[in-house]
Amino acid sequence: MNNKNTFKEVTGPVAKMKVEVWSDIMCPFCYIGKRNYETALKQFDGKNNVEIEWHSFQLDPTIPKNTGRKENVYQYLADKKGISYEQSAKLHENLIATAKKASLEYNFDKAIVANSFDAHQLIQLAKTKGLGDEAEERLFHAYFTEGRDFGDHDTLIEIGNDIGLPKEEIKNALDSNKFAAKVEDDIQEADELGVQGVPFFVFDRKYAVSGAQPPEFFLQALKQSFEEWRKSNPVTNIPADDNAVCAPDGDCK
Repeated sequence: MNNKNTFKEVTGPVAKMKVEVWSDIMCPFCYIGKRNYETALKQFDGKNNVEIEWHSFQLDPTIPKNTGRKENVYQYLADKKGISYEQSAKLHENLIATAKKASLEYNFDKAIVANSFDAHQLIQLAKTKGLGDEAEERLFHAYFTEGRDFGDHDTLIEIGNDIGLPKEEIKNALDSNKFAAKVEDDIQEADELGVQGVPFFVFDRKYAVSGAQPPEFFLQALKQSFEEWRKSNPVTNIPADDNAVCAPDGDCK
């Protein structure tokens, strides 16, 4: 028998460092920030020990709900700033180019401006099923690329069903405002943290990154926060002899 000890990492639930993100679905930089962060995460050696949690934030809670008026982003900004539609479109050119660098397609002429509160309720529901990230991605794409109206409950039900949520459960949640308090709690916490704009990334409740930073910036934040997190959450190893074992079939060696 070989008595030489080896060391094996203990298996079981994997401890993960949390990255929290305050975001609004109608925020173009939030989608870009999401993609840049994901690009950084793919390059990060400790990616299997990192989890993301999305928090609700509203850039413009004054947008009326259930309004019959449907404006695209160009028209919305033109009306808000008192400029022409063409000037508004011109102002978005650099943003479209920035999104393209992140492999995102922005169609502001199709994107329908709506109150995002109920979309955030959908995200909160998705989070209870472990689908928060999937909900964020689907809603971003639906808004900026497809021009879907997330102010419409039927649209939100379809979007939620796309990621695996039962239609009836979504409908009940939206009709009853079941997750309204969760949305409001996130917004209140953002205020307490002093969040002035989104996206707002918080790494292990120690480091904050504001804005759609480039991937290399997120990668550095991951490395720094993870190094400190790992000191408090070391990998546990135990001595093990592969030969001194008995198998379920009764074979001992």
